Amino acid sequence: METKAKTIITVQAIIDAPVDKVWDAWTNPKHIVQWNAASDDWHTPKAENDLRPGGRFTSRMEAKDGSIGFDFEGVYDEVKNNQFISYTMEDGRKVEVSFESGGGATSVIERFEAENTNTIEQQQFGWQSILNNFKKYVEGNHPYPR
Repeated sequence: METKAKTIITVQAIIDAPVDKVWDAWTNPKHIVQWNAASDDWHTPKAENDLRPGGRFTSRMEAKDGSIGFDFEGVYDEVKNNQFISYTMEDGRKVEVSFESGGGATSVIERFEAENTNTIEQQQFGWQSILNNFKKYVEGNHPYPR
């Protein structure tokens, strides 16, 4: 039997904030609902996060006009505070997120297995757009003093 190699897509951003603030904004549901959207016509009205190996997460992502929506969910495989998260999405695809601190900034690098519905370019654009929105949120609106 022939197995097809999985395509891994990488997106990344450098956030002008210390890693503990970036980690909190990434993992805390009160923050996730503020930034988790690829465009201004989408939002995340609800998020839950049990941040531990075996813990589940879910984010309800919807078009603001209510025309479409879906639950983005999965189970954590590994969690290293302020450093690394890996999880398996409901469809079985794997994701790794690294948080690399240096010089007062934090690099967030996401690597994920591509799905077969949308093109690689569409997936990379969508995930990068969400990460860019996260960067904008943390750098501009994060409720912590600088």
